[in-house]
This record gives sequence, structure tokens and C-alpha cells, in this order.
Amino acid sequence: MNITWQPITTVHDVEAIIERSKTVPCFILKHSTRCPISSMAMRRLESSWDLADTQVETYYLDLIRYRPVSNFIADEFGVRHESPQALFIKNGVCVHNASHLDINVADVKKAA
Repeated sequence: MNITWQPITTVHDVEAIIERSKTVPCFILKHSTRCPISSMAMRRLESSWDLADTQVETYYLDLIRYRPVSNFIADEFGVRHESPQALFIKNGVCVHNASHLDINVADVKKAA
């Protein structure tokens, strides 16, 4: 199953995700386009993803291009900035976050 990534480019996008997470869980991947570990984490996630878009909405942030938005996410959810980083948002709250090679589908399913 393919991941349908929705891009995050503004703080407003993050605020909309917070609201949306009150209806459906939302997954945010903060990805560094310059980091080979980030690329590996993303490939591993995409190759094992088996959740439907109706179960979890997926969002992608290019944190090199949109660093202020990445900083807003860290502040808003009270998590230390890391790269790559995954956050699982439910009812407006980050209920799970992981970084580097700790990012995996099994933990997303547990958080859902």
C-alpha cells in the first residue's frame, strides 16, 4: 500500500493538522532531504506501510526547506527537534514520536 503524502509548508498547515487529528489520526514525517539516514528511514516506512488513508492521514515536511515550520512543530508538541522525526497526532496531541531508525509502522499502529 502506498503512502499518500500531503505536504506541509506553513504553520497554518500544522494548525489544520491539529484540528484534523480530532477526527482522524495524523502522522507527520519530518524529513531531511540532505541526510542519508532520513532517506533510509523514509524508504523503510514506505516499504512496510499497510494502513489505509482512512485510518491515518500522512503528512510530509521537508525540514531543510521549511525549518521554521519544523521548529513550530517541535514547540507546539513539546518534542525535541530531530531529523528524521515522526510524530503521531491524535486529538490535537502528539501521542508518539520517534526519530532516525526507530521510525516504524508497528509503533504507528500501536499509537492508532
